[in-house]
Amino acid sequence: MKLIVGLGNPGAKYAHNRHNIGFMALDRIAADHGFPGWKSRHQGVISEGRFGSDRAVLLKPETYMNKSGDSVGAAMRFYKLEPEDVIVLHDEIDLAPGKVKWKMGGGHAGHNGLRSVHAHIGADYGRVRLGVGHPGHKDAVPGYVLRDFPKADADWLDDVLRGCSDGAPHLARGDGAKFMNAVGLRLSPPRSGTGEKTPVKPKASAPETTPPPDTRTTLQKLMDRFT
Repeated sequence: MKLIVGLGNPGAKYAHNRHNIGFMALDRIAADHGFPGWKSRHQGVISEGRFGSDRAVLLKPETYMNKSGDSVGAAMRFYKLEPEDVIVLHDEIDLAPGKVKWKMGGGHAGHNGLRSVHAHIGADYGRVRLGVGHPGHKDAVPGYVLRDFPKADADWLDDVLRGCSDGAPHLARGDGAKFMNAVGLRLSPPRSGTGEKTPVKPKASAPETTPPPDTRTTLQKLMDRFT
């Protein structure tokens, strides 16, 4: 069983913030895969369900971002899981908007939600890094991630969320490579068509011309032949 966690801040005020893309991804996964309604548990809300034969628990901590580890640690202990059974989906300013990366373990890179998770369960858990872009200066980061996604981002954001949903069954099986393949198909779908080259239309040849009638006499034709 996997504990799949989306990071964000609770409440309508934060619902569409860049910082809440983890919550958004879990909402899409739950809706697309028929998970039951959210229930208050472990200082957050959870939804338990299955991807085929693979059981998973979706968790959205409601402790606010910088205390996300309180909720994640409580849920992990309740379900008697190891850190490698935990997968965290979170915003990533070091990736361009619309980029998605999978990794196991590593540092928290200053992300307050990951910093808190590290403090409670260590670093050996899986992460889905959801790129939101960087404002250009580190002092602008807090305000940037706590602002809503602009309307111009709607298309790529929808593709990312749907891609995470497409790949969720692979996350539940712990297969990060297949998860990334599913996301990639949503973000960069193959071109439509048969793949065959379009036949080249041959150039039209010049129209044939009919020679003018020969009006020479028999004697002229004979003379022309020997001159």
